[in-house]
Amino acid sequence: MAIAPPMLTADFDFHLPEDLIALRPVSPRDSARLMVVRDGRIEDRIVRDLADLLQPGDASSSTTPGSSRPASTACATATALTVPVEATLHQRTAPDRWTAFMKPGKRLKPDDRVMFGKTADGACLVGRLDARVVDKGEDGLITLAFDLAGPALDDAIREAGVMPLPPYIAAKRPEDDQDRIDYQTLFARHDGSVAAPTAGLHFTPELMAALAARGVSTHAVTLHVGAGTFLPVKADNVADHRMHAETGEVSPESAAALNAVRAAGGRIVCVGTTSLRLLESAADEDGVIRPYSDATAIFITPGYRFRAADVLMTNFHLPRSTLFMLVSAFAGTETMKAAYAHAVDTGYRFYSYGDGSLLFRA
Repeated sequence: MAIAPPMLTADFDFHLPEDLIALRPVSPRDSARLMVVRDGRIEDRIVRDLADLLQPGDASSSTTPGSSRPASTACATATALTVPVEATLHQRTAPDRWTAFMKPGKRLKPDDRVMFGKTADGACLVGRLDARVVDKGEDGLITLAFDLAGPALDDAIREAGVMPLPPYIAAKRPEDDQDRIDYQTLFARHDGSVAAPTAGLHFTPELMAALAARGVSTHAVTLHVGAGTFLPVKADNVADHRMHAETGEVSPESAAALNAVRAAGGRIVCVGTTSLRLLESAADEDGVIRPYSDATAIFITPGYRFRAADVLMTNFHLPRSTLFMLVSAFAGTETMKAAYAHAVDTGYRFYSYGDGSLLFRA
């Protein structure tokens, strides 16, 4: 019996001109372009056409996190050395504790003090938002114990922190007040994500009303997107890549409603890869969606058998990324390579602030 060759990260590479990475969203949000990929065919539409592309009885499932504002850049006292650091808060583990990705994390040691926030002249604001390094994990995560806890800590983080834009945008321009509006979906309900589920950025009240008039129901699930969503795949062999876990929840009410849609012949339309990954984590072998409240590190690559998702609305993803692997698994690798080539050739805008695609499962 022949052994299948390993799946390589290089198999998911493609040329993406830098000027196609969107630095600002279009306005209004639902005026973005929408590439429809169905049965190997490609159609160019607009996001506000979404209601016409779905059927009465379909159900959309969207994620409802907020976007946390992580403490970013300050002064860290490492023994006798003071160095500038940056921290992206990843997951809250206690009223006073967060795990964080920190740069330069290698220079920090347990019991080092970290002081977040600084004055206009660069002086550290000692006592405003201070933390102690508790632990350093093998995965690069550093656990911080803050001097504040609960709502007081939340308020201090909001004051000292900045919006965690994806690195592909942050490398080209700084965060500003407009991002606090733009980089937030109308589905947001809970604090805890380091990134917005960007397919949801296209939705407007007018589009939601059109979907409701079409007979498309909407059901919410919660996934707190982790900083691992920004991490590149460094392994040559796809099987060697490890996903960071993210915490999600599917309520009994949402699970029952989505199962009823399927039983009646409707389709489950996932708004974003976040929604899809969570529902696939919650579904059993027979495709029944169970109530779910747990961490998930599901890694979807070609060959995966989908259980819950029938249609996926998502933005355009970066070369060699886990999300391009996911859409290739969903709609077919060769189909998605052709679709992305069309997107590049015709000027679709990529990533968080970019255009969207509507993919029907192969």
